[in-house]
Amino acid sequence: FTTEDDFKNLNLLPIAAAGATSAVFSTPIQAPQERVKCVMQVQKDVKYTGTVHCAKSLLAEGGATSLFRGFWSTMLRDGVASAFYFSSYEFFKRQFASSDGSVSALATLTAGGTAGMCNWLFAIPIDTLKSKLQVAPDGMYPRGIRSVFVDVMKNEGPAALFRGLGPIMLRAFPAN
Repeated sequence: FTTEDDFKNLNLLPIAAAGATSAVFSTPIQAPQERVKCVMQVQKDVKYTGTVHCAKSLLAEGGATSLFRGFWSTMLRDGVASAFYFSSYEFFKRQFASSDGSVSALATLTAGGTAGMCNWLFAIPIDTLKSKLQVAPDGMYPRGIRSVFVDVMKNEGPAALFRGLGPIMLRAFPAN
């Protein structure tokens, strides 16, 4: 059906679109996991004994709506992140390719690490808003991530969207 040459000259936009599309399939699995992770990270007293207990409690207290709070925000974050990851990975791989088109292992690792950094550079503001939404008391943000954005801009300013960027960048390169 296709050959390797068919993929060598792909534009970056379709690669980004394919990456963004992956969020459609990963979000139904990832969104409840993200919700449980965020809730457990901010619990002051030990209310939940583990992830399963937390998930069951969220379901019992608020139904599927509670467990899936932040679904669309997770999809947005993952769509943006994957679009930037896959397109920047391909871009950097092309930049690091030798004149014959081959890419060394070091170039591949560097492209992956740099792509991971691009991923998080663009995803962290959305991730920050998503996490605040997922741990907020019921009804605090009636318009979802939009309400969180307004609240953060009003009370914390734009820099709050990038809080933690340094450690994230340090982790992003070796993790990708």
